[in-house]
Amino acid sequence: MADYNKYYQTRELFGDAYPELLDFFKKNEPKYNILDLGCGQGRDAIPLARMGYKVTGIDQSSVGIEQMISSAKAEGLNVTGIVADINEFDKYQDFNIVLLDSMLHFEKNDKKTEIILINKILKKIKKNGLICFCIQDTNDKVKILKNTINSSDSEFEILNDSSLKYKFEDKESGHTSETKYCMYIIKKNY
Repeated sequence: MADYNKYYQTRELFGDAYPELLDFFKKNEPKYNILDLGCGQGRDAIPLARMGYKVTGIDQSSVGIEQMISSAKAEGLNVTGIVADINEFDKYQDFNIVLLDSMLHFEKNDKKTEIILINKILKKIKKNGLICFCIQDTNDKVKILKNTINSSDSEFEILNDSSLKYKFEDKESGHTSETKYCMYIIKKNY
């Protein structure tokens, strides 16, 4: 497991939220409450709160949560942070939207746990609740995600299935990279 407390010594490590993600949520009405799993430093939580959403972020990094809360307080935004393991969280029924941005990797040691997490969210989120996945479109990750959702007992509607590019720049080293992602948003029908 990565030591994000160490990584988050670099402010805004992962840069800005995806413009495509923000565009989707700008159009979404009403501005319900969002659970941002693996929120890190608030890359998504802060701009979503600026739009009027009430955001609760969960992350294992106390440093990331502290930075997110500090930024939210400075702007008077409605953001709550919880330091916890996302796999232990169980109150999805309290949220209208669950966001998983770069949280699923489906690596050998994580695949089973991540599939269990997806199924738990699908089972517990409110009727008409949205689940937003932003996942690297590499190897079979998107295929595994969609197969997991399709094989669940949940009825859902696909609201968005699009590609986007994530551009990473390490300002200290000058290293840059670009990765293809899939933004997959579903709505639970029952």
